[in-house]
This record gives sequence, C-alpha cells and structure tokens, in this order.
Amino acid sequence: MIKHNIDIEKVQLDKLEKLFNSFVFLTKEEFQLLLSYCEVRHFEKGDIIICEGETEQFMNIVLMGLVIKYLRLNNHSSVLQLAVENHIINSEISFLQQTPSQVFLEAIEPTTLLSLHYDKRQQLLIDFSKGEEMSRKMMEAMYVRKDERKNRMKRMTIREQFLYYIDRNPDMLQRVPQKYLASYLNIKPETFSRLKHLVAKKAKTA
Repeated sequence: MIKHNIDIEKVQLDKLEKLFNSFVFLTKEEFQLLLSYCEVRHFEKGDIIICEGETEQFMNIVLMGLVIKYLRLNNHSSVLQLAVENHIINSEISFLQQTPSQVFLEAIEPTTLLSLHYDKRQQLLIDFSKGEEMSRKMMEAMYVRKDERKNRMKRMTIREQFLYYIDRNPDMLQRVPQKYLASYLNIKPETFSRLKHLVAKKAKTA
C-alpha cells in the first residue's frame, strides 16, 4: 500500500464533488478544504485493507476499483458489502467506536481510495462548519442502504433478488468472482450458476 498526497484526476474529482453535494452543498472553496483533510491510498488486487481485530482508522470513498467487506465464518467468507466507484466503505462500528474490527476489507481489483483518518475527522468536525452534517448524512445513507437491502432479502425470492441486483449492476457479473457475488446475495453457488445462465440466455435472445 502506497500513500500519496491528494492527486485525483478531473473526472474522479467531478464525481466526488457531485457525491459530496448530494449530502451537503459545498462551495468550490469548501470542497477543496474538505479534500485537504483527506489522503489518497492505493491498493493492489488482493491487498487486505483492514483485518479482523485491527482498529479501523479510515472512512473511505472508492475512487477507482472494487472493495469487499466480509466476515470469516467457519472458514468461509460471508460478504456484507461490495463497494465500487463513489461508494463509501469502512468497518463502521470499529471506526466510530475505535474498537477492534469484526470484518475484513479487501481490494479485489487495483483500488484507489479517498480516505479520511479518524483523527482528521475529529479535527474536521471542529474546523469545518458543515463537517458534522456531512459526516452524519454519509453514515445515515450507509445504514439506510443496509436496511433497504435487508428488507429486499426478506420480501423477494432468491430469483427476484438476483435479477434486481444484476439489472442495476450488470457489470458486477464480470467484475466480481462468482463466490463473492453469490455470498453477497445469499445464494447457494449452484443456484447462482443456474440464474447466471438464465441471464446469459436471455441476453442472447434479446
């Protein structure tokens, strides 16, 4: 893992500014001020960003790449989150409470993160008038998405869950190894394979 000063391509910068403004409107000056508290971190495919038992020090936004969050249960991985560009990801409870993480974060593609260190976040809340509101709304958005996903899993059949996710994230079939995607959707590997073939067949006849 290599740390760099803030050096973000314009396309990524524009998307990042749009993301921040979806939570709290920022002037150009406020946006630059917010960035000054952050750092850019680069990870190679397969790098573990945080291990179970470590204390999470960062809140992250994916600028490029793909990160999975998972629990290790009985020698297998239970995937809790798949984070791609413009997604927020960290070990939330560990970060907020500064306690050992119960989850792993792993890069499954070469990944670039915009990261806000816990200590910098504390300073930002003091220095930046909109910092507390933005931080609160970002964390709220993460928990809302979690609850929405739980509700869908309760209400939808396995087939409906699969089609709902793939319809909205068609590139994930190519980007994510099948075992991780099946775990995230809580679908048995053999069932996932059948559903995947149905989607491929449907695409050919479309």
